[in-house]
This record gives sequence, C-alpha cells and structure tokens, in this order.
Amino acid sequence: MRCSVVAIGTELLLGQIVDTNSSWLGEQLAAAGIDSLFQVKVGDNLGRIVATLKSTLNEADAVIICGGLGPTHDDITREAIAEIMDVELELNDEVALVIEEMFTARGRKMPQNNLRQAMVPRGAKIIEQRRGTAPGLICPVGDKVMYAVPGVPFELYEMFERAILPDLLMRSGEASVIKSRVLRTWGESESGLNERLVEVIDELEKVGNPTLAFLASGWEGIKVRLTAKAHTAQEAIALIDVWDAKVRAKVGDLVFGVDQQTMESVLFDILREKKLTLGVAESVTGGLVAGRLTAVVGASDVFRGGIVSYASDVKFDVLGVTPGPVVSEAAAKEMAVGVRKALGSDIGLALTGVAGPAEQDGVKVGTVCVGIAFSDGTTKSTTFHLPIGREQMRQLSVITALNFLRNQLQ
Repeated sequence: MRCSVVAIGTELLLGQIVDTNSSWLGEQLAAAGIDSLFQVKVGDNLGRIVATLKSTLNEADAVIICGGLGPTHDDITREAIAEIMDVELELNDEVALVIEEMFTARGRKMPQNNLRQAMVPRGAKIIEQRRGTAPGLICPVGDKVMYAVPGVPFELYEMFERAILPDLLMRSGEASVIKSRVLRTWGESESGLNERLVEVIDELEKVGNPTLAFLASGWEGIKVRLTAKAHTAQEAIALIDVWDAKVRAKVGDLVFGVDQQTMESVLFDILREKKLTLGVAESVTGGLVAGRLTAVVGASDVFRGGIVSYASDVKFDVLGVTPGPVVSEAAAKEMAVGVRKALGSDIGLALTGVAGPAEQDGVKVGTVCVGIAFSDGTTKSTTFHLPIGREQMRQLSVITALNFLRNQLQ
C-alpha cells in the first residue's frame, strides 16, 4: 500500500502556518508499515488542487488530503474531490443536522455558510466529526481512495486513528511495520560520515532493507537514520540492531545518543553517573550553552549555573583571567577555573571565540577555544575552527564544546 499526503492551504505556501500535519501523518503511516510516496502542499486554487490530486493519485494507492473542508469560500477541497470522482456534491441532511445542533448546544446561531460543510461528493463515505463541524470523507476512485480530513491537527489525528488507518490496513491486505532508529553523531562532517560508512551503505544497497539516510541538523548533530520494514515490530527492531552495530563499528564514539537523546541530556547522564556538577563560562556563545542545558528537565541537580563573561574586563575581574588576548586556549582554561571556583562546581567549562564579522587580535572568524577545569586541578583545552556565519558558528560552538566535555569524561 502506497499512500501520499496533500496539504491544502495558501497559508502553508506563504509560511504563515507550518505544515506539521504531513510530518505527523508520515510518522503514523511508517509505524503502520504503509509506504509514503509524496508529501505535497498546494494553495487554495481549484485547478491546481485538482491537478495535484490527479498526479499524486496516479502514483499512489491512496491520498490523504488535509485542509480545505471549512465553511468559507476558499475551502474547496470537496469541489476538487467531486471533480476527480466525476460526481456532484449533495447536501447530507444528517451532517447538516449535526452541525446545526452543535451551534444550538453552544447557544449560537449557525451562519448559513456552515452548510457548505454538509456538502458531500456522491458516493463518498462520511467520517463522523467528533471534535468540530466538518466531517471527513472517504472517497473511492476506481481501485484507489482519497481521504479528506480537516486541517485542524487534533481533529485530523482523531479521524486518522479512528477511521483512516483501519481502512488503509484493510485495503492493504498485508500487515507490516516500519521502525526507525536515529543515531545522533558529532565530530565529523556529513561527507566524512558517508566516507566512513561507504562499506555499510554498499551492503545495505544490496539487501535493500533496512535503509540508511543522513540528516544534517545543525546544533542537534548529524543524524544517521536506520529504517527497517518487517512483519512485526520485534522483527524490525532486531534488523535495526544488526545494522546499528555495523554503523557503530565504523564511526565509534562519534555516536553520542539515540532517537530523542540530545548532547546535553547525554552529558547530564554521564555527570549524574559520576556524581559531578557543572558550571559554564561563556563569551562567544553569550548564554546559549546555559540555555540549552537548562532546557533539560531536571538540570538543576547537575548544572550549577553560568556566567556570561562577554566583555573582556568581566573575564579579568570576575573569572580571574590574566589581562591580555582573550581568545586563546590559555584564556579558556582560566575562564573554566574561574567559573568552577565562582559557582562551586566540580567541573568548569568555558568557551571563548570569534563569531565575526571581523577577526579579533589576529584570530580568524569561526575560531572557538574550549577549556575544562576539574576539581583535582587538571585542565584541558582545544581549539576548533567552525563554519563562518555568526549565528551558525555560535550554535555549533555549543554542541562542539559539550561534545569535547563528553569525550573527556568518557
């Protein structure tokens, strides 16, 4: 069974609303073992909607249409479906009565244009609306099918789970499950990862299942996604386990987490296991590190706090850095020592660098120096050269510094 998703609404094309429905549907279809072909967005234009649905339906066995079922003049999904089915729209008295009773129960007078939502293509099956006014539709087109659901997420979710997914599974006639696992990595470029994994990729291309994909995600790291299809969830997971081990054998400790884990959550787990606390001194990142750390639930039992020593005199006066150039490994170490003492933490982590637009004291844009101070008096430091672009460099400094600390702790 191959299923595509078409999201309707000019506001999606204009960026006024982010299309989260399509991504949610893709996840649900994959979990049910139904292959996704396309996810398409189209504006509120009858001709373009019809053309998009026809071309999508040519390739897929089923199409889920999100949006355009409201009461206003630009809600024209029903008209497009009727044209593709080559039928007329008919007023469904039962749907009209439900809509009228809903307004009455709320003590409001129903605008007449709400009856547009009771217009149904002849031959379509109604998906009863339980959370709003517009019903969903199941519309057969030969041996294929179109499903239409409101664009309001919580209405869409309920209809999909109650009516669409069971219908899709019945039509597919084959029970299967698709499972994915995301290995989160840092410390290598996407092309570098690809080079390390070329033998694994070649093997996977021969067997065809599971599949491997790279997802570059900025300061969330570079993700390696393994996706397997099997008759049961257990079989799919077992298949992923085999190839997970093969990937890790090639990339080693570049993998810092799995699925929903983040660099900061993994780091906190290590700190908790070792019964250590952390304090952070930031210059170039201006508080971004502390922001990421405090976003983790339960951070307070590990994270003592942070000092944004953006100005040079703050580094000198508050953290005890030796007056002089402040973008160096020596300065980063002194910042780490200073913040550890100031906040009473077991470990001090410090970042200083040049985000741009111009170099500083001969130090090039994109340079970040990271220092670590431990309670036994030892210090570590290193310098990274990151991509130029002020915000990108600052964000990548965060995950780079946290990864440096992770590696030192392990």
